[in-house]
Amino acid sequence: MAKRDYYDVLGVSKTATDDEIKKAYRKIAIKYHPDKNPGDKEAEEKFKEAAEAYDVLHDANKRQQYDQFGFDAPGGGSGFGGFGGGSSFSMDDIFSMFGDVFGGHGGGFGGFEGFGGGEQRQKPQYRGADLRIKVNLTLQEIATGVTKKFKVKKYVQCQHCHGTGAEGGSGSETCPTCHGSGVVTRTVRTMLGMMQTQSECPTCNGEGTIIKNKCKECGGSGIVKGEEVVEIKIPAGVAEGMVVNVPGKGNAGQHNGVNGNIQVYITEEPNDTFVRDGNDVIYNLLLDFPTAVLGGTVEVPTIDGGKVKIKIDAGTQPGKTLRLRGKGLPSVQGYGNGTGDLVVNISVYIPKELSSSEKKAIESFRDSDNFKGDKETKKSIFDRFKNYFN
Repeated sequence: MAKRDYYDVLGVSKTATDDEIKKAYRKIAIKYHPDKNPGDKEAEEKFKEAAEAYDVLHDANKRQQYDQFGFDAPGGGSGFGGFGGGSSFSMDDIFSMFGDVFGGHGGGFGGFEGFGGGEQRQKPQYRGADLRIKVNLTLQEIATGVTKKFKVKKYVQCQHCHGTGAEGGSGSETCPTCHGSGVVTRTVRTMLGMMQTQSECPTCNGEGTIIKNKCKECGGSGIVKGEEVVEIKIPAGVAEGMVVNVPGKGNAGQHNGVNGNIQVYITEEPNDTFVRDGNDVIYNLLLDFPTAVLGGTVEVPTIDGGKVKIKIDAGTQPGKTLRLRGKGLPSVQGYGNGTGDLVVNISVYIPKELSSSEKKAIESFRDSDNFKGDKETKKSIFDRFKNYFN
């Protein structure tokens, strides 16, 4: 079964805060916990799936790697593999995570106490929005990696209030609606009796405090429109459609919150000399007829701008390929199957017009059996065409 995106598993956005991720996981864990669903294999799998998603997304380093490379993150063996297959992650490991999520209880379902009521609410931390940039790279830049500079228009910290949102250091005061808790509680009568529900305070947006005098420059948000020159390092080996994630270089978060990221979308410029095929690069070599027949040495270009000499055997047939190991593109950040090859596809140039002496020389070979090709050669050419269309 195909793995689901971790953000989809927890039902959160890619900009979700750690607190939002924790709450989403707690809700799913309660619903599908084995103690509530004894013998239910489907519930157990959903329970494990949620724990796997939380294990990655609540860890800043794992989350950054997942956002950049998905399940095939480098440095992780086969990537983020989960709790099945070759993973040693057990149900006990999952329960041990509850100390972080459920306030220290992790042994069994009966240990989860005080959801909602006794939980200490943390002041929310705002996160700035991500930015998206498209960068068009040459094949040579992809081969070596490159550092690019961009002038980016984005939200930056307000220097007038230093990101606090308060005018002249006036500070903030306790919210009169929620009295600093950040939540409001409603009691409603239901057929099961009285029930309390909590929601984010609409006055302070869950912060528990309100600003007395809002900054005249940013209007109390702590951020203003600005621009910044951002230097972004693109690793060698990237490919069309890849996204390189640059943490902390996106929009500033309100009230000195966390900066968003920059997502760099890779496109490739067409190359006049080479055709890319994964990490291999293909060069089409056009041989003159005498060299194809008699053999010789020719030079072919390489991806780094240099040249390399290759030997052409006598009697080389059109369609033959030569492979120069390690002369292709590197795998991105060393992840994958190493460096690709330079593949030389050989074709032979046949002139359209000949001088009288050239015609006479060629005509002398017309009746030679050696120039008609044997059965083995004809079969080889036929097989190449057959494989091409299959």
